Amino acid sequence: MRNPQIPLKDITVYELYNGESAIYEIPVYQRNYAWEKEEIFALVQDVYNAFSTDPPKRSYYIGTLVSYYRGEQIYEVIDGQQRLTTIFLILNALKVRCSNRLTYKARKKADNTIASLGNSRETYDDRDYGILRGADWSEESLKEIVSPGRAEAFKNYFQHNVHIIHYQVPRDIDLNHYFEIMNSRGEQLEMSEIVKARLMEKLNDPADRAKFNRLWECCSEMNVYVQQKYDAKTEKKEVEKIFGPELSDFMISSFEELPEVQEKKGKSTINRILLESSTAAARDEVNKGDYFQPIIDFPNFLLIVLKLTRNDEAGFQLKDLVLDDKELLNQFDMVVLDERFVRKFGYNLLKAKFFLDNRIVHHSCEEDTIESNPWKLQYWKKADKWNCADLAGQDRGLQEQLVHLLSMFEVSFTPKQRKNYLFYCLLYLFGNDSRDLKAFCRFLSDLADKYFWDVYLEPSNLNEINAPLPGCFDQVVLPNKKLDVLPRKANRDFAGVYGDGIDRSKGIPLYIFNYLDYKIWEKYFRSLRGRDFKKGEQPRRDFFDELGCSDFELKYFDLFYFSRTRRSLEHYFPQANINGLTRLDENQINCLGNYAMIGSEANSSGSNWSPKTKLDHYLDSSHKIRQVSVASLKFIIMMQMCSDNQHLPARQSGSEWIFEDIRRHQAKMLKILGIA
Repeated sequence: MRNPQIPLKDITVYELYNGESAIYEIPVYQRNYAWEKEEIFALVQDVYNAFSTDPPKRSYYIGTLVSYYRGEQIYEVIDGQQRLTTIFLILNALKVRCSNRLTYKARKKADNTIASLGNSRETYDDRDYGILRGADWSEESLKEIVSPGRAEAFKNYFQHNVHIIHYQVPRDIDLNHYFEIMNSRGEQLEMSEIVKARLMEKLNDPADRAKFNRLWECCSEMNVYVQQKYDAKTEKKEVEKIFGPELSDFMISSFEELPEVQEKKGKSTINRILLESSTAAARDEVNKGDYFQPIIDFPNFLLIVLKLTRNDEAGFQLKDLVLDDKELLNQFDMVVLDERFVRKFGYNLLKAKFFLDNRIVHHSCEEDTIESNPWKLQYWKKADKWNCADLAGQDRGLQEQLVHLLSMFEVSFTPKQRKNYLFYCLLYLFGNDSRDLKAFCRFLSDLADKYFWDVYLEPSNLNEINAPLPGCFDQVVLPNKKLDVLPRKANRDFAGVYGDGIDRSKGIPLYIFNYLDYKIWEKYFRSLRGRDFKKGEQPRRDFFDELGCSDFELKYFDLFYFSRTRRSLEHYFPQANINGLTRLDENQINCLGNYAMIGSEANSSGSNWSPKTKLDHYLDSSHKIRQVSVASLKFIIMMQMCSDNQHLPARQSGSEWIFEDIRRHQAKMLKILGIA
């Protein structure tokens, strides 16, 4: 059986130019050297930053080199020649002698210039001025960026800690096909492909490598259900071993239980070698499933799976694993890779992808609209054909709770990196019955409370602008690497952390507002949802009294969802003194009672409007501003209070929203949060 692994070699800069004998030949079809000053300075600065960390990063990856071996130690450079030349120029500026040569086929000017670097430039007339400028900028960058006292240490770091990935294409490769693929990709090898190659080389059994290759291929396409990918590539009886008769469960308990894979035979092509697991591979149209917008990309997902895999490892420290794809190769460098680890990681990758697709929300491929919640919590099953079904089935209340909780976390932590909440969810699903959705809902609710009470209300976990400190989520949620989501609510002083209009606020994170909106919706869910109380009936009056405003209809609660457009905080009473408004001081304006969560579209349109003007614009029927951009329950309550006030004789124009309202609204909201 042919080994499907990608032929990659991880080498240092020293090994590149002073290791095994090599001549790197730039073919005539490659463009001239073209890096500008900014690119060279940025590369040196990035390496220097890695060198300057305490301790310095063990490895810094500078990119990839793709070559074709011509024989006699000659490597024709197919991709990466700009970076390869820049490394040579920096080594020259560092006064490092290179035993391996860099040559330019059929380009005498470039060949002479490279060969003569370090000599007087008056000794030859034919010069490649692009290379000469690059040499000058390399020297300038080192002088400006590297402090003189650390120059020798940096020189050593650049040679021995800076790595490049050398991909040597096989002799039977179709080079025309290669260039077609590379041009369509428009990028070099992904770091995740390098990780795959490193893992697969630890598997000695070709059958295991084929199984690992298959699961990687099916997991790496993040916008489609993993069952659908497996079903398109695996015999029915074999795929049912993994996902059950309807392909809706996860049935296996180890890597060894994965079905055998019959590898395709034939000539090596770039699709098989480079991207047999590529997300760009043609999709199977017959078994085409439901495509969605993933909440995380594959490199960052790999880091979450790595953390899941290492969590029970003796001596592993949670603080040492950073959920940021820029650290992908460094994080795998910290692992002692062996066959046992790779099998465990592969199994966890497949299981985590199943849970991500079938137990965590994803976003439909639609714009956010007021009429339809785009967050989907569905699983795939197959009888005669594929069917998409809500996770909680006919239990609409449980379905809504799960969707709101999961989407609340997601809009609070939108960046693909550092999705701690997703790691905790997957860790829970790994250790508990994933079919017990009520227990999963309780876990999510407890986790939301835990974040609020033990992270966001604990001053020691916050920086100078009240943003959570690095590592604090793991310290709070994973003491001793075990999940603990029961909040400790004692002695929490909201005003002491975030201000109350009298004491100054240092900032209020977005999570506070999303969590508050969820608690408002939850109050509605528990007291009024599904009950046909008419306007004016006591339960409904009591509910709106607790909100602090008059009845503004229940449709807002039924239509509410956590829109991804809501990413801005707006002062309802503006910071600027607009239209002769009574001026409030800075402390009164910058507190929870005067802040509203709002979409950037609405925020840019009306941040300086008066409260009354905002009320008229945001809730008018012209839809000049999409209501989804202002669909925060807290904000709707604030506007209803403003609307109530404008009908009071004592509230003359311009005083519909004053500090008395801000303080009263904040008190109502804190009570909903459980803070007396």
